[in-house]
Parts: sequence; C-alpha cells; structure tokens
Amino acid sequence: MELTQHLSEKGQYDYKLVQKALSTGDQKAYAELMQRYREPIYFMLLKMVNNKDDAEDLTIEAFGKAFKRLDQYTPQFAFSTWLFKIASNNCIDWIRKKRIRMVSIDSGSMTPEGETIEISVRDSVLDPAEALQKEERISKMRDIVDKLKPRYRKLVELRYFEELAYEEIAEQMNLPLGTVKAQLFRAREFLFQMMKNTRESF
Repeated sequence: MELTQHLSEKGQYDYKLVQKALSTGDQKAYAELMQRYREPIYFMLLKMVNNKDDAEDLTIEAFGKAFKRLDQYTPQFAFSTWLFKIASNNCIDWIRKKRIRMVSIDSGSMTPEGETIEISVRDSVLDPAEALQKEERISKMRDIVDKLKPRYRKLVELRYFEELAYEEIAEQMNLPLGTVKAQLFRAREFLFQMMKNTRESF
C-alpha cells in the first residue's frame, strides 16, 4: 500500500475500487464509484451552470470521460480530486462552447477531500465572424445528427436544437423519463464516435 499511504482512508478505498474496475471490469466497482461521487459532482456543476438538466448531462459526461481514462489515474492524488478536475474542466469547455454568461464561479469549488478547484471562465460575446463560425458548426452537427437512428435523432433534436427539458421530451414522445435520459446518453456516445471519425473540426 506504499502508493496510497498518503491518502485518507476514503481515498485508499476509492483506489481499491479503481483497481478492481480496471483489473476485472467489475461493473459493481464502477457503480460504487459513481454512487459515491455523483451527488457532489452534480452540485458542483449545478453551481457552475445554474441549470438542473445541464448539470445532470454534464455529470454523466464527467463520469463517462473519467471511466474511459481510468487507466490514467494514479494515486498521487485522491481519486475524488482527479474526478472533480475532469468534471470541472469538461464543464468549462461546455460553457465556453455555449458562450454562456456565468456569474459567481471564480470562487472555486471544494472537493470532498477539502481541496479547492479554482474555476475561471472569461465572459465573451460572439462577434459577426464568430457567429458565422457557430452557424457553420451547427450545420455540420445537424449533418452528423441526421445519420443517427430515428429514435436517437429525434431525442437529440428535441434536447439540443429545440432545447426542451427532459420532462418535456418524455411527455412529447410518451416515454418514461429514465428511458429518455438513458437514450440521450447513448445518442451522445454515438455522436462523439461519429465526430471522432470525421476530419471536420467543431
């Protein structure tokens, strides 16, 4: 346990879960890691974006990115510190892309380990050239979305182009709320893979 002797008891337990997830692909270990940190990650992101649906989307994305990079985690820092950094960086990227004006986020957020993660996002307004580039990116994105299966395409259009809330989508498509969230998660995965395989830049 030399690698983890500097970690708290909680941090050492997290490291054991990480090792179990990596060595055997144990889904229970992944699920337990998510259960332990989903709520604090969600509330940190909610503070940053001030929108429950967006915070939930970003929480799922954060865990998705962390689990894909799990082999890159080292116990030099607590797992929670590493995870919160991934979540906050992903959220900052999202904010910049959306060009959303945010307030009261320069104070940073506290991880369960008591460490402060500083968050700084420069406010900006699109000039005409940037607006044109944004329109071009949206056009390219629509081309990719059109390649999705019909049920996924409809969900993405309602959520990201029409900006409906999960509850509104569930009502409009007559689907359970959990199904809407799960299928949107799958749709985002497909979109991510498609964008990785295209030479177009977004």
